[in-house]
Amino acid sequence: MTVHDVARLLPNIPRLRDLSRAMAVLEAILSPDWNTRYHSFSADWSPEEELASMRNGSGDEYSIVFSPAGACIRGFDHESVMSPYVNDVPWPGVLDDVPAVFRQFFEESAFCDDGIPIVTACLWRRIEDDLWHAGEIDFPEGGSDPDGASWRFALLTDPAPEAFQRFAEDYYEVSIDVAAVRHVYTLRPLTQQVVSALNPDLSLMDLAEDLKAAHYPAKV
Repeated sequence: MTVHDVARLLPNIPRLRDLSRAMAVLEAILSPDWNTRYHSFSADWSPEEELASMRNGSGDEYSIVFSPAGACIRGFDHESVMSPYVNDVPWPGVLDDVPAVFRQFFEESAFCDDGIPIVTACLWRRIEDDLWHAGEIDFPEGGSDPDGASWRFALLTDPAPEAFQRFAEDYYEVSIDVAAVRHVYTLRPLTQQVVSALNPDLSLMDLAEDLKAAHYPAKV
């Protein structure tokens, strides 16, 4: 599986944004410590842009910039032979076809190291597009997941509450109430009952900043 397979499976931009917001809120509930979370969301990343991100603490990550022009996804697998740390530049084709309207994102210091974009997989979708795009890439031989797209974007290509439940139970090593996950995945206003079902030691008020960051509604 490569970024081209991911392009066929990703939901549309509004659904991807909502999914990213939901996962960020769920992880805020499960992990009050921001440093141990996989997923986060900033609705006010810039005056006109929102940022969804994932980082696993081992150097693997993705970032999704939502803008008036559409959405652009950057993924990085630190073990990939396509890593710019191996080749000193992004792998040929990964960024070559990115539309001009999204190229500025790969100049952001947050996405670069010494001016080099840290990327092994990239996808984009303009607001007028009816599908996701990826570059024409000659992938290296000898691996089923050369750019790290297979597992990196797994929760985005399988937008089911049960998929998040499996991820969270494995990562946090706790039992996860799938009904509570469904509640958040449908972006229904968060209640103390839902919060307690996922983390009995947390109050709804404790999540005020995270809910604000994700523009997620709450029912006090």
